[in-house]
Amino acid sequence: MAITRTTTHQRLTTFLRVSVVLQTAALFFQAVTAGMLLSSSVGGVLHDVGSRVMYGASMLYVLAAVLAWRPGGRSPRPILYASGFLVLASVQVVLGIAHVPAAHVPLGVLMFGLSVLALGAVVAPLLPRRSVEARA
Repeated sequence: MAITRTTTHQRLTTFLRVSVVLQTAALFFQAVTAGMLLSSSVGGVLHDVGSRVMYGASMLYVLAAVLAWRPGGRSPRPILYASGFLVLASVQVVLGIAHVPAAHVPLGVLMFGLSVLALGAVVAPLLPRRSVEARA
């Protein structure tokens, strides 16, 4: 039973990590296509497609956070982060459709920064820890 629970927990944690990586990559793609939007007609199509992928990645992040929390009884904090991010993504979509770049662009930068922070939080446990003696 313990082996099954540990394996399931590892899979769900991996799913959470993959969803945050996908979300961060989608946001980076959005930043690149936003720049292309200013210089070519193809940028608009790519930015539109990327917005749908980014929104889907935000929903996937919420699903992964709920699944990672449920079996282990861990803190629901990642669910709050993921849900907050989905709310920001929804506002971002509305601002983009309404063509309000004065709010759309800064919110996009904020979302990318928050996504990188979330990425750091889920990847940090994978990094090897350095001991105090190694620093001296």
